[in-house]
Amino acid sequence: MRRALELANAGWGLPHPNPMVGALIVEDGQIVGEGSHAHDGGPHAERLALLARGKTPRPGATLYVTLEPCSSHGRTGACTDAIIASGIKRVVVGATDPDPRHGGAGFAILRSAGIEVITGVLERECTDLNLIFNHWITTGGPLIAAKAAATLDGKIACRTGESRWITNELSRADVHRWRRLFPSIAVGAMTILKDNPRLTARRAGEPEWCPWRFVFDGLLRTVVDKSMPAVFTDEFRERTIVVTTPHGGLGYVRKLRDMGIQVWKFESQTQRVSFADFRKKCAEEKISGVLVEGGANLISELIRARQLDYLFAYHAPVLFADDKAKTIFSGLRPEKLEQAVRLDNVRHELFGGDVLMRGRMVYPEKLLVDETVFGVR
Repeated sequence: MRRALELANAGWGLPHPNPMVGALIVEDGQIVGEGSHAHDGGPHAERLALLARGKTPRPGATLYVTLEPCSSHGRTGACTDAIIASGIKRVVVGATDPDPRHGGAGFAILRSAGIEVITGVLERECTDLNLIFNHWITTGGPLIAAKAAATLDGKIACRTGESRWITNELSRADVHRWRRLFPSIAVGAMTILKDNPRLTARRAGEPEWCPWRFVFDGLLRTVVDKSMPAVFTDEFRERTIVVTTPHGGLGYVRKLRDMGIQVWKFESQTQRVSFADFRKKCAEEKISGVLVEGGANLISELIRARQLDYLFAYHAPVLFADDKAKTIFSGLRPEKLEQAVRLDNVRHELFGGDVLMRGRMVYPEKLLVDETVFGVR
């Protein structure tokens, strides 16, 4: 199953909005066929593993697959049909299909055909592999996640504004790995104006890759200067989408569109875009995941609106102990521990001296908000 996970990871970020899946066939202790789901609409991992075998599997062969074989007849046909037709009599599965419409149905079909089915092998790892797909298929909307890189006391910059680099090179490389997984990245206008980021995935040994790039800019401040940000002028500019309101001005909207930049304009009484409207639009466009990389106010607003689903929190072994240093999260005022926001299904990873804690956001029944906090994105 660990080898099947490796195969699934070979499709890292490729099959959206479908899941990453790895499969292999074992005969007499030897792997004789492997497959991974490489792109949306392509053959599924189980079918590719059977194809790689090249002939009917021998008696006693076992199929290992990271996700429950599909039982519906979509673009590629049901994998349960292919498995039954192959003559394989034993299937070992990692995770159950999270789709509530037919999760577990594949197991029942295989068992009714006389196939032994073993489930839950490395289940946590196999489920975690598809955290974006799992959210998409169960909610019908995108997984909105945020990345935070901070000191031990939650600071992202000194009081002078200096912030490069709090976390180490290994942590920053891991951020690019997650960028490659998510189909889109989002930042606020202030992050664009201050840092002028490219918002692409740059990994050693791989070509630079550009996801959809969202810029939240309710007043279109990023368009005012003659010197345009990189995301408006580089070779990937057609992958940039500015998210704004009617308060930004039609002239700036036309300017962006003339440059090849897409504009999503949402009705709003203020300069702030409704995150619920943004989530709905992403679902319509089949954008299954959004990784928010800043700024601090944008991420805090998502939390205040209960619209942040997942958090990647990188912490460096650095301590500022300065009340005037820039804080990553703000805007809440819990009065009791049970009113705090928590992470569930937490995973930890080490990158040198840095620690990544990531998990799903769990909001209290009553989220107390500090109404005096009104930052600029």
